[in-house]
Amino acid sequence: MKTWGELLKLCGDYLAGKGVPDAQVASELLMARLLNCGRGFLSPHLAETPPEKYLEAMRRGMARLAKGEPVQYVLGEWDFRSLTLTCDKRALIPRPETEELVTRVLRHLEDRRKAGAEAPVVVDVGTGSGCILLALAKEFRGEATFLGLDISPAAVALAGENAARCGLAGRVRFAVADGLDDFDEPETIDVLVSNPPYIPTADCAALDPRIREHEPMNALDGGPEGLDFYRRFVDDAFNLLKPGGAVFFEIGDGQGEALKRIFFDAGFDDIRIEPDYAGHDRYARARLP
Repeated sequence: MKTWGELLKLCGDYLAGKGVPDAQVASELLMARLLNCGRGFLSPHLAETPPEKYLEAMRRGMARLAKGEPVQYVLGEWDFRSLTLTCDKRALIPRPETEELVTRVLRHLEDRRKAGAEAPVVVDVGTGSGCILLALAKEFRGEATFLGLDISPAAVALAGENAARCGLAGRVRFAVADGLDDFDEPETIDVLVSNPPYIPTADCAALDPRIREHEPMNALDGGPEGLDFYRRFVDDAFNLLKPGGAVFFEIGDGQGEALKRIFFDAGFDDIRIEPDYAGHDRYARARLP
C-alpha cells in the first residue's frame, strides 16, 4: 500500500510520461478534489494511506487525463474569481484572461453607480458557463438586471446550474438566444459584454488537442478572420444600447486594429484596445455617443 505522498509521485511521473502539462499539479488537484480540500492543504494527508475507493477514483481520473481530457473537466469544477463553478463539456473552461474582462466591466458599473446613474441592464452574449455574468452579479454592489444569452441550450442549462450553486439564481437570468436577435426595442441595454468565438477557422486545427477535442468548437471558431461575431454583434449593439452605453469584448491577439475599425464604422466612440498581462491585445471596449 502506498501513502498519498508516494501515490502523488507515481501519478505525476505517469502523467508526465503521457505528455500531460503540469503533471504533478494535475495529480495534486485530483487528490484535493477527493479529499475536499484546497491543494495547499494536502501536506497533513501525505503520510496517510488512501482508502481503496479513493485509489479507484484516482485511477479513473488519471485515465481521463492521460487521454488528453482537460483537468478542469475531470475535476468537474473550476474557480473563477471568487466563484467555484461546475465545469464540463457544455461550455468553455473559464480562464484567467476573462477574469480581467470582468474587472473592466465592474469598474465601469461602479463609475456609473457613483455618478448616480439608474440601475443598469447588463447583457452577456455567449454566456457559456455563466462565469462572466455570475461574477458581475456577485461583485457589483449596486442594483442591476443581469441577463445571459447563449445559442446552446446545454450551455444555458449549465449556467443556470452555476447560478443555483453560487446562490445567485435570484439575481440573474439566462435564456437561449442567437446573439441579440430576440431584442425588439432599441435603447434597452446599458452594458453589453462578451467573450465570443474569435479564433480564425484555419487556426482551430492547430489548437492544443485538449482544447480542440474537448471544448465546444462553436465557442472557439470565429470565422475566416476570427471577426465574424464582432461584425454582426457591433451593429446590433449600436441599435440596442442606450445613449452612453458601453460594449466590452475579449478579443484575440492581433485583432485590436480590426476591432477599432469595426467600432468606428458602426458609430461608436471612446474606443479602447487594452492588453493582457502578457502584452497581447485582449480587451476591446467602446461607448455609444
